[in-house]
Amino acid sequence: MLASRMGFVGVDTRHSSIMKVFPLWADALGLPSRELRSFDLSLDATSEQYRAVVSVIRDDPKQAGALVTTHKMRVYEAAHDLFDSFDRFALACGEVSSISKDDGQLLGHAKDPITVGLALDAIIPETYFATTGASVVCLGSGGSGTALTWHLAHRADRPERVVITALRRSRLDRTRKIHERGGLNTDQFEYRLLDAQSPAEDADHIVTKAGEYALIVNATGMGKDRPGSPLTDSVVFPRHAIAWEFNYRGALEFLHQAEAAQSRRELTVVNGWEYFIQGWSQVIAEVFHIPMPPERVAELSRIASTVR
Repeated sequence: MLASRMGFVGVDTRHSSIMKVFPLWADALGLPSRELRSFDLSLDATSEQYRAVVSVIRDDPKQAGALVTTHKMRVYEAAHDLFDSFDRFALACGEVSSISKDDGQLLGHAKDPITVGLALDAIIPETYFATTGASVVCLGSGGSGTALTWHLAHRADRPERVVITALRRSRLDRTRKIHERGGLNTDQFEYRLLDAQSPAEDADHIVTKAGEYALIVNATGMGKDRPGSPLTDSVVFPRHAIAWEFNYRGALEFLHQAEAAQSRRELTVVNGWEYFIQGWSQVIAEVFHIPMPPERVAELSRIASTVR
């Protein structure tokens, strides 16, 4: 039986734009099915629930694979023994964003270091950090934040200072270990545990002190899966900074905070649409074993914009 159906592992998948976009992409790409099967898991899902989802994807002959969002680290932690192999990013980062099959094998890939890099390169020129001396503040050290820092460390013009924040020491320790396993120079990174009593105020201070042209990223998931922003409404963004909201849907409080200060602080404000396009296109390529050159991604972006 032909494995023809793609899955989507998330929190609230039915409200994602991909539910409207995927059938159009399936037509354009000539995929065997327009169906996108949802697997919703709560943020406090148990290991047994993660294993059950991976088992369904593995054992259903119609299921070609799936994209994983939000739960990337937990899928790896809870169900890594159900996979036959992982790519080097999945092993290094301890996460799975793409589940696919090949010759009866269940494969796990971590596409974020690639897709976040493609999205970043579409936002800023390849010499940006070298010409501006800008620093980076990555608010959040989960899967997307860790992937961003991984990519930054491999850029030709990698920034001299990258601050990574978290609410729990265990998250920062985990990110540091991923950097060390990947052979990265951890002296390039500053691992900041936010004040437990006033984390948003502490994050405000870090952002304000980042310096002109800094790249400020919301990689916390706040504004999408959880309400709020990692910053307060009193935050003072550095002049000429780039404020990048990884999310493209939801309340998007961080994005609106940046937009409110955009003209006054001369900011560049970017949402997560490009990241969304890159993330899905690369996983679709993996699941269905098809090429995904830049011109094809551009066409998929154009198609998606018609139902955005």
